[in-house]
Amino acid sequence: MTKKRLISRIIYFFTLIILFILLYFAYQYYQLNNFNDFTRSETNIYTSNFKRDKKIKYSDSRSYKIESPEYNDAMFYKTINVEKNTPYKITCMVKTNNIEAETENSGIGAQIAIEGTTERSIAISGTQDWQKIELIFNSKDREEVNIGFRLGGYLGEAKGEAWFSDFTIEEGTVTSNNNWKFACFIFETTDVTIDRKEVKLNVTQNDITDIKNTVNRFKNSCSELSKGKMTADVDIYQVNTPITKLSYDNEFGYYVAPEDIEEQIKDTISQNDYDHIFVVIRLRR
Repeated sequence: MTKKRLISRIIYFFTLIILFILLYFAYQYYQLNNFNDFTRSETNIYTSNFKRDKKIKYSDSRSYKIESPEYNDAMFYKTINVEKNTPYKITCMVKTNNIEAETENSGIGAQIAIEGTTERSIAISGTQDWQKIELIFNSKDREEVNIGFRLGGYLGEAKGEAWFSDFTIEEGTVTSNNNWKFACFIFETTDVTIDRKEVKLNVTQNDITDIKNTVNRFKNSCSELSKGKMTADVDIYQVNTPITKLSYDNEFGYYVAPEDIEEQIKDTISQNDYDHIFVVIRLRR
């Protein structure tokens, strides 16, 4: 083999090595930034970081991560086609780290949302391990919606880290069943801190009796007012685990949001197919 030919082979060999290295880093970059047709958006541009995370993930696929070092409303969303007047359920797994809302509002955090609307799932804050969240909505007169996975909310901004994984969408069916199932949760104790003061309230036995009588009247009224076109079954649950958090709205004041009671009722809800849920607590002495 001549010296010239040897040099050519060496150059060819090193060229292949460099090419493989470039391809490897290009592939890694693609994996890190491949959002599968999701659009990234944020209120304060260049504040949040979006990436695919191979280290923190729920299943084999890389998770979708949003990191907001400063307060922001950030999401990635995808446009999906829907049938008009059809129910849908969107689910995903979410993990959070040090998520903090800019204001004391339970609607801010890691959540599923429909971009441009107030429709959303519960919002996860703080540091929590992987858990499933879901959004149930009706398409109404829409033929497409932007399904978003969000760190923040239409009510305000948040900072921290959120990972999303294992997205599913299910199309429901409209039922002609005229019997509606309701759940009524009576929280026996409210134990919250408002303006640095502890407020502890309890429902009385008379309260519980009044609530049960009201529920019975509601069941009868559904049938009477609709002339038999709608009937109602109501399951009543007394919850002795205190409510320790209330949400706040500048217009309406303190109220109970889904996030405030989710931990206490989620097992019961997951085992039953309820159309609507009532929550009763005492807010005043």
